[in-house]
Amino acid sequence: MCRIKSLTTGDPNDPIVNKINQQSKELLTKSSDTGIYLYINKDSYGIVWKNVIVFTILHLLTIYATIVLIRDRVWNTWIFAYLYGFLGGLGVTAGAHRLWSHRSYKAKFSLRFFLACCFSIAGQNDLLTWCRDHRVHHKFSETDSDPHNSRRGFFFAHVGWLLTRKHPSVIEDGKKVDLSDLMDDPIVRYHRRFYPICYVVFIILIPWFVPVYVWSESISTSLLIAVIWRYVTSLHCTWFVNSAAHMWGDRPYRSTIGARENYFVSFAAFGEGFHNFHHSFPWDYATSELGWKLNPTKVFIDLMSKLGLAYDLKTVKPETILRITDKHHQQNN
Repeated sequence: MCRIKSLTTGDPNDPIVNKINQQSKELLTKSSDTGIYLYINKDSYGIVWKNVIVFTILHLLTIYATIVLIRDRVWNTWIFAYLYGFLGGLGVTAGAHRLWSHRSYKAKFSLRFFLACCFSIAGQNDLLTWCRDHRVHHKFSETDSDPHNSRRGFFFAHVGWLLTRKHPSVIEDGKKVDLSDLMDDPIVRYHRRFYPICYVVFIILIPWFVPVYVWSESISTSLLIAVIWRYVTSLHCTWFVNSAAHMWGDRPYRSTIGARENYFVSFAAFGEGFHNFHHSFPWDYATSELGWKLNPTKVFIDLMSKLGLAYDLKTVKPETILRITDKHHQQNN
């Protein structure tokens, strides 16, 4: 006979936990022979309809923007959108990812400020939130505590995780990740504080009105191409790292993890597709053994190093790669 005894899945003072508990009473049962409490929470997979509506509208507008781009041949605006988006991509890859999330190199204040501005162009939340989710992803990769757990399928890993409520384990284990180094950086603190302003300025106003005032693009076309088309396509470039790079490709370093070497993703995401290497050696600033190939982010960091703006670039020694890789494959053969 099954009965309810305990509903606690985390901090009982956490309002999110309390809400989950109250809405899941009928789903908590006790096995009479083992005494183990089994927790099945359908509310943790609930849809966030606001996000669904926003992303649906953005994607429909992006389809229309693509038609406008081909039909009207607004190549000046498209080139600007691509170059502006490239800066946003560097803000994610060289900034939020390799600098702040993994501390794979250090940067002077001027470079950190520049990368924070570039990251604002990408419009992927504030730096602290992005880095927290990414550190949780690495620490609990492909478990219920992974924000974009690829074991839940391509769609969930790609965008579904942004359309549904977080699994309770993501919230609980997310509290265990140390973010003190990020909070010590004034740029991260101020970016979090002023992110709404950054979003409006860097995501909407700058790309919208530069084409209008510099080469007399129409307001509607500039909005469609330089703002919406650029924003949505750049989001997918990042999302492919969470989805495709965890599902398709080789696993030469660690065959027991989901992260793969995916060259398409490396091309689209400025070198972030060498994912099996990256999850095996996350502290390496290049995220790859292949040097500059398909890795413009490494080229950028190397250039900043030559200019004296980036320093203490961390790398993995070839003998370390061979030792760890060989040891791993021996254990799994």
